[in-house]
Amino acid sequence: MLAIINPGYIQGTVTAPASKSMMQRACAAALLHTGKTIIHNPGRSDDDKAALQIIQQLGATVEHTATGAIEITSNGVMPVSNAIDCCESGLSARLFAPIAAMGNSEITIKGKGSLLKRPMEAFGELYTTLGVSLVNFEGFIPYSIKGPLHAADIEIDGAASSQFLTGILFAFAHTAKERVVIKVNSLKSKPYIDLTLDILNRFGKTILHNNYKEFYIDPVLFQHKGTVSITIEGDWSSAACWMVAGAIGGNITISGLDTKSTQADKGILDVLVNAGVIINRENNSITVSKSTISGFEYDATNSPDLFPILSILAAYSKGESLITGVHRLWNKESNRAESITEMLHLFDVPYSIEEDDMCINGRGWCDGATVDACNDHRIVMAAAIAALRADGPVTIVGAKAVSKSYPDFFKDLASLGIDCTFNSVI
Repeated sequence: MLAIINPGYIQGTVTAPASKSMMQRACAAALLHTGKTIIHNPGRSDDDKAALQIIQQLGATVEHTATGAIEITSNGVMPVSNAIDCCESGLSARLFAPIAAMGNSEITIKGKGSLLKRPMEAFGELYTTLGVSLVNFEGFIPYSIKGPLHAADIEIDGAASSQFLTGILFAFAHTAKERVVIKVNSLKSKPYIDLTLDILNRFGKTILHNNYKEFYIDPVLFQHKGTVSITIEGDWSSAACWMVAGAIGGNITISGLDTKSTQADKGILDVLVNAGVIINRENNSITVSKSTISGFEYDATNSPDLFPILSILAAYSKGESLITGVHRLWNKESNRAESITEMLHLFDVPYSIEEDDMCINGRGWCDGATVDACNDHRIVMAAAIAALRADGPVTIVGAKAVSKSYPDFFKDLASLGIDCTFNSVI
């Protein structure tokens, strides 16, 4: 799909979509929970749909209620299929593989698109240690896995992605018969691990840690709960796009956000404050108004999903901005180091990369351009927001990719007063 976004002034209120990071974890917890789980404000993104499909393939039943909630009933991992399809969700691939390995059946881990190129080798040696067999494993999807997985004291590298640790924590929380310890080196994206621990705790699986270097899984601390009811928070990653939209060209209120959330991308608030953006916080909503934006510095190592939209904020700032964490951009839906810099180049925004830092020299505007989204939902949203104050329309090739995390993005953009047209041929 090709989308054409015309410049305009953005104004109104939008509700943040449900967090897919929280939704997928809630689905995993519901699968492993013996009993019923009720998920309120469930996500509707492609990644959320993939997680719901996976838990059904692994034995859970899913019912959509008249109120919009989802009821999940499960008795643990009891596969009804010999494969799980993770579609293009990197989190689902890394979260549900160890969970699938809890059973005795051989399960094939499948996917499509960019997921087929995203590395999974961090699990290789680890599976052997845990008594799990791998078939046709070459460090990427597809491959097959056969358990049962046995929880044991292990040491893992957390530098590549916290998602590997998340999958192991879920599996260990439901297989450990006695206290085990996971030692973790160089853990990145610690707020996402906080989210994992929070979800597990809501389901009665309390896991302690020593400054994120050692995690203690002890069944003595666990308690079985009956029906678990959980509400999915609004997504700070998506909300960040609207906040930047308000800062560069409008007045917008984003509702449905938990200001006490452990989501890493809540860091957007610190960035905006440091850049001199006008923000008003009230209850669970944030209002952002058009502001004179100063150059800023931000370490996005723990929140790499902010990088694309921060590059647009920097483009519209006055002065130099420095964003750290380039190494976290390589293994996403696209190589975001390349897709972000190509986008900036097309917008005629000066930038440079030195080691782990991206330096952007804001001009206060962007040129109209045609941007290839590289099948990356974050690039779609960033390019669309850049269009608001550009000197001409911005055309986005591959705009359909936005459905991965935010299927209603363009609908919401139009509701805020922006002219969007589409061509489904491309």
